Amino acid sequence: MSEETAELPAGLRPVAELDLKPALEAVLMVVDEPATVEHLSKLLERPRQTITKALRALADEYTAQGRGFELRFVAGGWRFYTRAAYAPAVERLVLEGQTARLTQAALETLAVVAYRQPVSRSRVSVVRGVNCDGVMRTLLQRGLVEEAGAEPETGAILYRTTNYFLERMGLRGLDELPELAPFLPEAEAIEAETQEGVPSFDPDAPDAPDADDADD
Repeated sequence: MSEETAELPAGLRPVAELDLKPALEAVLMVVDEPATVEHLSKLLERPRQTITKALRALADEYTAQGRGFELRFVAGGWRFYTRAAYAPAVERLVLEGQTARLTQAALETLAVVAYRQPVSRSRVSVVRGVNCDGVMRTLLQRGLVEEAGAEPETGAILYRTTNYFLERMGLRGLDELPELAPFLPEAEAIEAETQEGVPSFDPDAPDAPDADDADD
């Protein structure tokens, strides 16, 4: 008997001896973010190729069985998601609960960042036609956008979407965003309208009255 086996409580098997598919299901039920194949391989002590094959088999099984959830590869890892066909049931739960939803202003601002990233705060404001300081602060606090360096010409802080954004949107990468970018102004078209003398705003400062306050 190995030292690892001897230390386990009675009735439990070493990780490497567990049935792979149920073990994957158990782990994926509790992850807070998509689990990479590399991480799962280390946790379950199996080759990456074996893990990948098992994940794809599970995903196919759930689809064939018409389960209310699905296993999807998003943002570089695997995670359970509710199936789109059952969205009305989930939506009712969310609407009846206390979950805070993004306002229309926040969704519009997030869309501009997603399609024009990396982009400065003032350029987002120009595209939307209103000041968006308060909304950008909300998106930062929610972890949907993050700072991405400074613009060389002006020193203005640039923003981009986060991995958490991909996760929440169910996307593998930004290349899966719908074809919406052609409907947004090109960077050159708003260059003259964006004059930023201040690199950024304080994310912790109180919201100043602006056009989006009514929405937030």
